Amino acid sequence: MKLLPEKYLREAFDLGVILKGLNGVLETVGGLALLFTSPAHVAVILNFFSGKEFFSLAASAQYFSALYLLTHGIVKIVLVVELLRNRLWAYPAAIAVFALFGLYQLYYLLQVYSFWLLALTVLDAIVIALTWHEWNYRVKHRQLAS
Repeated sequence: MKLLPEKYLREAFDLGVILKGLNGVLETVGGLALLFTSPAHVAVILNFFSGKEFFSLAASAQYFSALYLLTHGIVKIVLVVELLRNRLWAYPAAIAVFALFGLYQLYYLLQVYSFWLLALTVLDAIVIALTWHEWNYRVKHRQLAS
């Protein structure tokens, strides 16, 4: 017995995937900003948004963070585009990638609590479940059309 009608599950999938795409764009922009911004400017920006006093960010940590954000962002954008294009291979790929990102986020949450990271991890779990459902729907629908 389904909790929600198929129409709502499919709309929730579309919304979740679009949110993941926006998250990927923000990560990519953030990664580019870190890549091309001096460590002193990054500290000023972090101080402004967090209200906390940060010491200078080491250049190596800044570049690692930039590459991390760029990698996550670009991978998410590619997967979201392919999911929205209904490419069957993208469904299991997205499930695997989003699950790996989620596991890393859970590991990080055990180290440092962040409400926003917890919310993002919950969103990831919901998107994974919706992607699984949509993939099964697409496979079944494709088999019936053949």
